[in-house]
Formats: sequence, C-alpha cells, structure tokens
Amino acid sequence: RIREEGKDSIPEHPYLYETDVEISLVGGSCKNPVEKFWNGSSAMYILQKATHNKESDSLEESRTDDAVYAPEVLPKESPGALALSVGRAKQLISLYTMVQNPNMSYLGMSDLVVLPPLWARCDGSDPQHICWIGAEPLKAGNKVTGLNIYTVSCDGPTADKTCFANLEELKMEHKIRHHSAVVTTKGFAQYELIAAAAIEDTIAESGSNICVDITWNGVEKILETPPLISAATLNIALESGDPRSPVFQLYRELQFLLALAEGLRTGVTEWPGPSESESALKLVQEFLTDLKKKLDGDYIFGNKNETEKIKCDTDAVDSCIKSIFGERGDLDFTEQLWCKMKSVSSYQELIDCFTLVIKSLEHGEIQPWIHQGSSSFLSQLIQQSYHGKMEDVSLSDITPIQMLLEIGLEKMKKDYVSFFIGQELATVTYLDYFISTSVDLQEQVQRVQKLHHMLEIMVSCTGLLQFRHENLFPLTQICMKYYKENPLNEKHVFQLPITPALVKKFYQNDNPEVWKVEISSGHGQKEVKTTWQVSTSAPVEHGTANNSGFFSDSTVNGSSEERLYFITMTQCSQVQFT
Repeated sequence: RIREEGKDSIPEHPYLYETDVEISLVGGSCKNPVEKFWNGSSAMYILQKATHNKESDSLEESRTDDAVYAPEVLPKESPGALALSVGRAKQLISLYTMVQNPNMSYLGMSDLVVLPPLWARCDGSDPQHICWIGAEPLKAGNKVTGLNIYTVSCDGPTADKTCFANLEELKMEHKIRHHSAVVTTKGFAQYELIAAAAIEDTIAESGSNICVDITWNGVEKILETPPLISAATLNIALESGDPRSPVFQLYRELQFLLALAEGLRTGVTEWPGPSESESALKLVQEFLTDLKKKLDGDYIFGNKNETEKIKCDTDAVDSCIKSIFGERGDLDFTEQLWCKMKSVSSYQELIDCFTLVIKSLEHGEIQPWIHQGSSSFLSQLIQQSYHGKMEDVSLSDITPIQMLLEIGLEKMKKDYVSFFIGQELATVTYLDYFISTSVDLQEQVQRVQKLHHMLEIMVSCTGLLQFRHENLFPLTQICMKYYKENPLNEKHVFQLPITPALVKKFYQNDNPEVWKVEISSGHGQKEVKTTWQVSTSAPVEHGTANNSGFFSDSTVNGSSEERLYFITMTQCSQVQFT
C-alpha cells in the first residue's frame, strides 16, 4: 500500500504498522539515513519504533502531531527511543523476506511486486551491537531472485587501536562466510583539510568544511595512508562571512547591498549604526569639493594618475591575497560615490548625500566621468548634465534607496568580473548570466551573492591549499554551472576531482576522519561485501543516546591527544529464491 501511494510522490507522513512500528518511504531529495553503509540510490523503507503507542483509530491524529516526517526520518528528541529491539527488527525482516519470496504462493500474494529495500533501526542490545538491519531485493527483470541481508554493528568511541580489526583476519572471515577463494579490497579515507591548513575551530562551527575523499584498490593494512595513485575528490562547503577571510570587507559591502535590497522589497531598511570614522555625508562633501577644485576645461575625471590613488576600498585585504583579488584602478564617479555612501547611517543622511550630488550636477560644478554602458538612474542624470539639462528628481519614498542600490550593484559586479577575468577563470560571455541587467533588481542582487560565494571559494582554495590556475579554473566552471541552474546555497558541497599529491602535505601526517576497507567477492548480483570502518563522528544518529546498547563500552587509552574513533562493521548475506 505504501509503495502504491508513493508512486507519484514520497508520502509526507509515516505509516503505523501494528502498534509499535512506523514505516516511512524515503527517496528522492529525502535524507538517506543509511548512506554511510549502503550505496543504493533507490527509494527505501525505514522502520523504527513508533513515537506513540495509541490504538489505530488515533492514527490520523498521530500523523499530524507526533509523526516523524519522511523527508527527515531522523529522531527529534531522544534518538535511542526510536530504535527497535534487534529481535523485533529480525522478525520484520523475516516477514519482508517471505513477502518477496515467489515460492511462498500459499501466502496468497497473487500479484507479486518488487518492493523497495527495507532498513530497520536497531537498539544495539545484542552482543554484536547491531544498529541497522537491511534487506535489498535481487532482481532479474521484474522478478525477485533473492535478497541481500545487511547487518551493521557499531562500537566505540575508543582511542585503543588494539580494538581495531586485523585485515588478514577480516579477509579470512569473509572467505569462510561466503565460501570465496578470492577476495578484492578497496580503501576509502576522508581527511579534513581546513584543520590541517591551520584554520581555527570557528570556521568549522560556521558550517564551512573542506575535505578530501580518497579511494584506492589493494589495501595492505588497516589505517594505511592512501597511495599517490589513488583517486581523490575535493569536497568544498564554504559559508561566506568569516572575519578572517581576506575578502571580508567585500562581504560587509555585500551585506549593506542586501540590506538595501530588502528595504526596497519590504519598505523597512536596517541602516548600519553611525561610523566611528567620518560620516557618509562628510565624505561626500569632501569628495565633491575635491572634484570642484580639480575641474577645468580640459580635465577628464578618471585619468590614470588620479585613479591609481583610488583604492577599490579593499585596503583590509590581506597582503597575501592582494595579488589575487586585485584593486581596481578604474573606479568611476558612481563607484567612488558608493564607497563613500556605503557607511550612510539613516534614510535622512541618504537623502542629504544625494541632494548634494544632484545640486552639484545641476549647477555644473562637477562633470564626472562614468563607465560606458552604466545604466543606473544616477548615471542617466550625469549623462543629462553633460548637456546642461536634467530631469527633476524627487528624493522621496524608495527612490534614494533604489538609486544607491543601483550604483552599488554596478560597482560590485565590476569587482567580481575584474577578479574572474583577471585571473583568467571565466570570460565575459560566461559571466553574462551573473551580471545581466535584463532581470529585476532583486534577482540581480541574488546573482551577485552567487558571485561572492564563488569568490570566497576561490580565495580559500588559493590561500589555504595554494591552488593554482590549473586547479581553480575547473573549480570555477563547476561552481558557475551549478549557480546558473540553482539558487544560492552555501551548504552545497562542490566536488572537484584532483590528484592526492595536490593536497598530500595537508593530510600525510594527520589522522583521517573516516577510514574504511571494503572486502568483496563474486560478481554482479552474486557480489557480497564486508566493510570495516572507523570514523571520528558517530555513524548512526540513533546510537548516541545514553540508553543505547552500543557506544556505551567506550574505552579511552593513551593521551588526550589521541583520536577517538567509532568502529562500524557491515556484513552481507545472500538468500537465493531460485
């Protein structure tokens, strides 16, 4: 019934089986709670203890109040409370196996269908500390020929490496269990690179992480360092706004831009507090006075000598990154005005600043230079002033906010374009999506946010990992392709295939976050695997409760600096129906 109802879309609520078991169908974009142990990609059933124990006539009420929703299928309060006893889980797996067995005709299953795989949470109360039991149908066309039965057992955390398995013993145990003469081994290791690159813990707390996944064939011993001929993938999840980032000042500039856009959208603008330095109004007054003094018949604002003195307001950029995020020397009048006005602290100050600028233009006291193609309203007024005639401007309502937002958008777009083109990471054509003016202002702001996130990624990989152009270029293409098709998502993990040699110096003397060996035999549907893994984080979310049967016999030997590891063992058995 659940399978039929889930054909079109994954059911939002779990189903109650008897009075003690909840069944959720998980698939698509739902979180996969067993992805660390099983690499299947299809939908699956997750079985766990019901979060209530009421009679079936109250089922509908329970679905709306206490149910654990399928898109999460994760414990919300006491994780261990959702695990079934190992005995109950085995009973449910047996029922599932019988239903899938085409030889069980006496059960009255006339239209036998292939059900999705099934996984049951277990409480680890048995001697093996089993935390999951799973069953996966083996198919030949539309017919079920057998099942893979998985058991996942967990222990730890421990720093005592004498608890770790011996590889030869694991291989022998696999051979005996599966009557195999030959086995193959495959290794997997994951190292965190941010910590290895001497970045403090606060960056990890922000949700940022850079790690490398390495896989190789022919494992020789437990916890061996991956050979350089391994395949490696860099995983980058980076949240913008780290105060130690060399582009943090640009991030703050972006935040003011976002506040203006939000004010334009909602009618309520959050202004930054008054600056400890000079006010925006005073900066604008000095700026205009300076222009008036320099104005003469042949003077063209923006000549090389002048603009070389004008920084792109990135004085706070670390010296190590200045060569990467270069300071633009071609800021036009509106861009420099933005640099003065981004410290504006009130709506009234904003009006006062623009009033000064417009009066100076109307009286012909300044003849500022602007970039060709500049399309902001202020740029249009400046172009009109060249001919001695300007339209009347009413600095009321949202007009001044929109005017400031427009010049800020144009300035910041040019900043990002200057970086990506200057570093030869993209062409103007490829950047066109991100700087297009054919969409509304709100969408333009969102696309500038994407540009900033990509900039932060490039700067981090350059500063932390010493990436060069040959590594940054493909990473840029991956990021831009993603952001042309998806909204801003700073939790997204960007993946870049690399060679281990590129980052080896960051992990060669470090302990892995995850280390795993996979022992396999057989081919195709006859293939069976045994997996042994250590990890610094708990492998199952429902095993961390104090009342759980596993993770309770923790032993910590040696110094406090030793890594604590959880040990996970996944074994597979096959049941053949034909």
